[in-house]
Amino acid sequence: MGLFGEVEERKVSNETIAEAFRSRLSKVAGFKNVPKPIAMRNTQNAVVYYLFFASNKPVAEGIVKDILKKYKNRRG
Repeated sequence: MGLFGEVEERKVSNETIAEAFRSRLSKVAGFKNVPKPIAMRNTQNAVVYYLFFASNKPVAEGIVKDILKKYKNRRG
């Protein structure tokens, strides 16, 4: 029982949470360019956090996508 009644617990994946946050950056915060985030991992390859980028300038999105692509290629 929670403060406002029964609490429904649902398990969702990290990717689902990240996509929901990405959607809010676009729809609620109003950013025009929100590329998919990159999962930052620790030495055991577990996701520690997601790195997001949001901008109103299309050129900024291209730059960030290029940087993230290099990071992904380096991580394998």
